[in-house]
Amino acid sequence: MMHDNLKGILFQITPIEVFEEGEIFSVIIQIPMNFGWMERVKFSVLNNGEYQMEHKKNENGLAFFETTVKLKTQAIYHYYFSFEANGVFMCYKKVNITGKNTVISEECWKMSVNFEVAQWAKGKIMYHIFVDRYCRRGDKVPSIMPKRKIYSNWNDEMIVGPDKDGNWNIDFFCGDLKGIEKSLKYLKSLSVSIIYLSPICMSQSNHRYDCADYTIVDMYAGSNEDLISLCNAAHRKGIKIILDAVFNHTGNDSIYFNEYGTYNTIGAYQSESSPYYKFYRTYYENGVYKFSYWWGMLNLPECDCYSKEWQDYICGEEGIIDKWFSLGIDGLRLDVADELSDEFIEKVRIAVKRNKEDGFIIGEVWKNPMRMNRGYISSGKGMHSVMNYPLANALIRYIKYADKDILINTIKEIKTEYPEDTIYSLMNFTSTHDISRAIDIFAIDDYFQRYGEWAWNLTNSDLNWCRNFKLTSNQYKHGRDVFELYVFVLAFMPGTLSIFYGDEVGVQGIGNLANRRQYPWGKRDKKLLKFFREIGKVRRNHSFLETAEMEIIDINERYMLFERYNKQEKIIIATNRTNENIKLVIPDTYENSNVVLSLKRSIKDMNLFYLMSYGAIAVKETL
Repeated sequence: MMHDNLKGILFQITPIEVFEEGEIFSVIIQIPMNFGWMERVKFSVLNNGEYQMEHKKNENGLAFFETTVKLKTQAIYHYYFSFEANGVFMCYKKVNITGKNTVISEECWKMSVNFEVAQWAKGKIMYHIFVDRYCRRGDKVPSIMPKRKIYSNWNDEMIVGPDKDGNWNIDFFCGDLKGIEKSLKYLKSLSVSIIYLSPICMSQSNHRYDCADYTIVDMYAGSNEDLISLCNAAHRKGIKIILDAVFNHTGNDSIYFNEYGTYNTIGAYQSESSPYYKFYRTYYENGVYKFSYWWGMLNLPECDCYSKEWQDYICGEEGIIDKWFSLGIDGLRLDVADELSDEFIEKVRIAVKRNKEDGFIIGEVWKNPMRMNRGYISSGKGMHSVMNYPLANALIRYIKYADKDILINTIKEIKTEYPEDTIYSLMNFTSTHDISRAIDIFAIDDYFQRYGEWAWNLTNSDLNWCRNFKLTSNQYKHGRDVFELYVFVLAFMPGTLSIFYGDEVGVQGIGNLANRRQYPWGKRDKKLLKFFREIGKVRRNHSFLETAEMEIIDINERYMLFERYNKQEKIIIATNRTNENIKLVIPDTYENSNVVLSLKRSIKDMNLFYLMSYGAIAVKETL
């Protein structure tokens, strides 16, 4: 039962029958009879019709109305109630915002039909590993393969951009799966319960987004047996494994395309009679068929996600997804998901569910996935969640530039337009392999476009200065202070806190190549690491945050005040984005609360919060 905004009204929605294409629900509403004689009681679903409710009985001063509703599978519906009793009463979650008779989604309750996210993927801490640069097991380095450079010394300076021969991304430090397995105890100290691995399949480059063979782990990352071992060891520690899945393109030097004749197969590049030819997108020009390449990059021929042959190879029974799950993984991150068709993504979902009922799919979609006229999530048959680029962008802009409007609007969009389970499983990241390290973004202004599309857009992408740039000690200290505030806020936002490997120990890097430096084993920022461990402890000890609702109390140019709550517990979070100390009056409902976490020696004293420069505080009240 849930209360709405009219005192005394209760309602209940109960599934009666679940089938592949939807669900049938019983909807009951109880209205106090002191409203008067009631008629035309309706259950209304925005853009999906209204359902007349039948009077069933009067009992204990309440009038009971009921109807049965059949809704097709969909990730999100918005609904409200209405009735007439000496006037028209609209019953919705929020008080009328527009002042008009029309109802908007922001005012409604939300529900999902045949769509849910596994509990293990909601509100947890994730660790995002760029495999080649995280940890090497220390065994003998594999023999050198053609077109690859191996570093024998983990602390050597990596190549940013092309090497002296013009080759990109062929230098390997040989971070591997055994190294990750060796570090599981360390990851548990951060309260990590999900590991997201960058691609590990046999590939041409160190980033491995140009797959050469989907069936085997790249020898520089380990072996299929090593993946089994890692998954088993992680599961024993309560950690799930998500694998980066690159299904939009392969490498040109692969068993499928085989442009250089490296493999003993007839590749698509070599002949139209190749069993792999229909894997790829082609177009007709000047009398011949030509291959399509991702963003014009000639090393990345695009796959045809509408091709039955490609769909079967990846998603069919005994296909690639089945193989990966047989090795022990728990979910997939779909690379460039917005360039895959809805049909293909739905087949991925079927394959994942075939292997693990609670399998999880998160997609790389940079903008609001609910506004892109696609079925990514909204269909209820595709992905479960996405990387939360809109929130990261908005929060960085707010903390760095005091741009409160973009943060307010972004949070409102997410709360209103996303399904609840998607909100709780959003990937709220510290940084990613595609953007500059957040500590650099906060440390300096000169190199980032304040009014660019994204907060991490560079004013100059010249690799020479990206390669050599390093923060001064003062810049680093400032960047760390602000970065900690950013992480503090992320830690209390709905969704999963994703730590990009090394962010927790101060790894630097501007641009999406320099940001992939090796994890600095033995040279870590221990102060920053301690802070991340404290964050992890709070998330672990306050599990209600995994699915708690969120309410913004105030966001202005100086501070942000918001609340996370359920029926039993609530936490209020106050943050100071300025370099000056400020004080705030504590809401009456938190006067007897306890401090959960404090940043920069911010304190609660009587009925006031004292927030230090770039400080924050979170306090909890038990209801």
